Amino acid sequence: MADMHEKNRPYLDSCPVGCPSPLVSTDIILAEGLLLRCTGCGQLVSQCSKQRYHQCMAEFDNPRGTLPGPDSIARYARRARKCLAGITRSLERSPQEIRLLDVGCSTGAFITVAHRMGFAAEGVEPAPQAARSAQAAGLRVHQGLLEEIAFPDQAFDAVTLFEVIEHVRETLPLFRECHRILRPDGLLVAGTGNAESWAASFMASRWEYFQIERHGGHVSFFNPFSIRLLAERSGFQIDSLKTRSMRFYEKGDVPPIMYRLAKIASELLNLPSQLFGKGHDMLVFLRKKGDSSPIFHKGAKAAGARGQI
Repeated sequence: MADMHEKNRPYLDSCPVGCPSPLVSTDIILAEGLLLRCTGCGQLVSQCSKQRYHQCMAEFDNPRGTLPGPDSIARYARRARKCLAGITRSLERSPQEIRLLDVGCSTGAFITVAHRMGFAAEGVEPAPQAARSAQAAGLRVHQGLLEEIAFPDQAFDAVTLFEVIEHVRETLPLFRECHRILRPDGLLVAGTGNAESWAASFMASRWEYFQIERHGGHVSFFNPFSIRLLAERSGFQIDSLKTRSMRFYEKGDVPPIMYRLAKIASELLNLPSQLFGKGHDMLVFLRKKGDSSPIFHKGAKAAGARGQI
């Protein structure tokens, strides 16, 4: 009985950004219950149970991992190259001079693009089957959670976290571990959804980032303010925070003609959404300045990619 009660408890019961503030109910109703909001930073939190969380996270443990499909691989590669070019500009180094770690790398799609551009790139992936597929392809991928690998201090010039932090129970320890393994002036690049986007405001419970059935393990939803607090508390400063994309409906949610009209309206709002920081997707470049060290709380443990066991 006690085990069942533990499994049915919410996976998250405090702010992942480290706020001591209480969580209060919002009016956004999901299958897991009312979405919660941190009264300190506005972070949104799912009431997904621990059991449900681990069930839906199992989808990532397969030989293909999150490898883009044939219809989207070219688009993915373009976006990856653009991000990697941004890293080289920010660090003012050539790719050959940059050691990069992709945390939550799955089967290694981002690492593959980085290698082709000349980066010394490797990854960390907790899902065993996905990690083995990456290793079989000749990529240097460590299987396990980030803190389990125990990289040396200041081992990397850049660390990337794409579609990871929305899965993590305690994001602050994860960022602090990234800070530890980065060299002075190194970059942490994080990509996630923007819970204060116009898309999230319009779609509410229909917003795709909230849909745990479509995106397994999404339990924590960031906004620009909560990201800035997270950076400050983990010893980073934000070099840039950009958002992009607008949408009103997902394909199949409405009749085709309404979807096409809504897509035209979305495209017209893409630029304004970027200018006002209200885009659907958020990409953040954070810099470790000098030899600064964040203040660690007693007992803090570094979190791994896509959550903690």
